[in-house]
Amino acid sequence: MKSQTIQFKNQEGITLSGRIDLPEDENPAAWALFAHCFTCGKSLKAIGHICRALTQKNIAVLRFDFTGLGNSEGEFATSNLTTNIADLLAAADWLATNHTYPSILIGHSFGGAAVLQAAQHLPELKAVVSIAAPYDPQHVTQLIGSALSDVQAQGHAKITIAGREFTIGKGFIEDLATHKSKERIKNLGAALLVLHSPSDKTVDIENARLIYQAAKHPKSFISLDDTDHLLTREDDALYAGNMISSWVSRYLDIKAKNATGSPAADNRVTVRTRSEGFFSEVHANGYAMTADEPVSYGGTGRGPTPYDYLLVALGSCTSMTLQMYARNKKWPLESAVVRLTHNKIHAKDCQHCKTEKGKIDRFERELELNGNLDAEQRQRLLEIADRCPVHRTIHSDLIVATTLKEQ
Repeated sequence: MKSQTIQFKNQEGITLSGRIDLPEDENPAAWALFAHCFTCGKSLKAIGHICRALTQKNIAVLRFDFTGLGNSEGEFATSNLTTNIADLLAAADWLATNHTYPSILIGHSFGGAAVLQAAQHLPELKAVVSIAAPYDPQHVTQLIGSALSDVQAQGHAKITIAGREFTIGKGFIEDLATHKSKERIKNLGAALLVLHSPSDKTVDIENARLIYQAAKHPKSFISLDDTDHLLTREDDALYAGNMISSWVSRYLDIKAKNATGSPAADNRVTVRTRSEGFFSEVHANGYAMTADEPVSYGGTGRGPTPYDYLLVALGSCTSMTLQMYARNKKWPLESAVVRLTHNKIHAKDCQHCKTEKGKIDRFERELELNGNLDAEQRQRLLEIADRCPVHRTIHSDLIVATTLKEQ
């Protein structure tokens, strides 16, 4: 995914720091707005993993730091749920001005409580997603613990969360009581997806039941089994992101941009591999894919290998070419199945190769032709397999012209 940092002002004129994550071609089919958890920030790793999963399904995401957190200006001590909601609406306005109104609102933990409250102010929304969210915003006072009495007595108190110190004001506590959950959730005006872990020790699963019960249909629930509250494991966060993107496609027109046959604006294949390993994000003519290497080769095994894609290219081209030829001949080829393997052999073991030293690539291709075909037709289709364009490309002289993009 491609990312860039942005800034925008909230209703109080405070500058908030945001980040937009885009599909590789920078032409998303939909936009989501993400609200982070209590005292967290847009850079939480779990959020990054979720956003990556969404961008791979052609959904762009704006995530930002609430007032007084991360890289946003302002004082956290003067913020509360009402200001968080106002920040969300300011972010939505920025999206509307610079791109389009968000059609998806996603909130994690206390951010989930914020999106459930803010949804009614965004009539353009099609879907709302809560992740490990509390039903009652006042649930957050459990994180404050013994400092709550100090807040009540002194008007403020310092708390430590995840090793960081924050000041909580009395206004924050009083504001929580002004937000009513049942009516807000009942009148979301959008489809709702609730994701929650049965083993969540920070916000227990009962909160998910109450949120789901209060909402009108359409609504769905997905269990994040064996995950922690912050989705600290990468696989858990990616799973959540994949589930969100799959679910939301039912309520949004999210399709590959070339599904109608119109050419993409930039039909180059783009592959992005980051420094952590070999996992790569692939964009090909509007379609998002992944590539990787096996764990034994230093990868994570979360996608086909480059050579797998080479076999896919040869195999799909072969089967399409066979069907095209059979249709033109009006032959009863019901399906063409191509199975391929690739390995390297010593050149001396190849009787018909010009190369005599080192190793050469060997592809083995098996054809399964289903249909009422006679022997002559089957033999002809076997010959036609070698005429597929990718097959010819592999056998022809190749030029790979590489340039360096200026920064």
